[in-house]
Amino acid sequence: MTTPEAEQSKASRPEERLEKAVRAAEQALIEYEIAVETFRVEVENFARLHEQRLGPLYARIEELDARIAEARAAQTQDPEDIRRAEEARAALQQIPGVEELMHGWMDGHGLFPEAAAMLTDQAVRPPERVRPSEEARKLYRELARKAHPDLAQEENERKRREEFITRVNAAYARGDEKLLQELAAEWAAGPVPPERQPSPADELYARLEWLSQRKELLTLVARELEDGAIAGMLRLAPDDPDSLLEEIAERLRSDIQHRENDLAALLTQE
Repeated sequence: MTTPEAEQSKASRPEERLEKAVRAAEQALIEYEIAVETFRVEVENFARLHEQRLGPLYARIEELDARIAEARAAQTQDPEDIRRAEEARAALQQIPGVEELMHGWMDGHGLFPEAAAMLTDQAVRPPERVRPSEEARKLYRELARKAHPDLAQEENERKRREEFITRVNAAYARGDEKLLQELAAEWAAGPVPPERQPSPADELYARLEWLSQRKELLTLVARELEDGAIAGMLRLAPDDPDSLLEEIAERLRSDIQHRENDLAALLTQE
């Protein structure tokens, strides 16, 4: 038999089921965000390795192609050969110089670890994965729920919330628990008059809507990453991407040797 007190307690919490739905959606979204962010880091890291290890080989092939075209044009004096040679050289000159390529991974003391490892044929250490702590995840959930822009009634308040949420997202992406704590304190002290605060039910409905929109956005980001060329290469060798890069490098070295032979033959004929 249900007591009057139980009935009263049940009636006083009409949004309880909605709260459970929001918590479940929040947890699912956070796990999905972590998975997408992890995949993004893996793709970006592999793209960097691809550029570091194969970039010089591709550049050498393009240089040889330009020199071969120039040598052939010098021999034939054919206008079409001359045009091709000029186009090849012009395209090559658009490639950044060594100083530009080195900018950002070289300091006053020499090479950064990634560059030094590459030049000594050592494995390049991948960047550390960011997996926020449980406390950081809790803070993120609370801040995203309280400060969501859709809860604003006025445009100025919406802008304030959007700017604040941007800072929250950046702190969470770095797993910065201390900064999230500071942001939580900042929000708690913020200018939100009681009469302008949304009702609990309004907050929950707005939160569910935002979670759905966020999931759709992350799905688009994940799909874009998966459809990229780098992700396609990763799928070919998910357990040993280094071996895939080395296999491609071997083919490029072979192509370079063939081009060098062709260039040498053309120069001998001059």
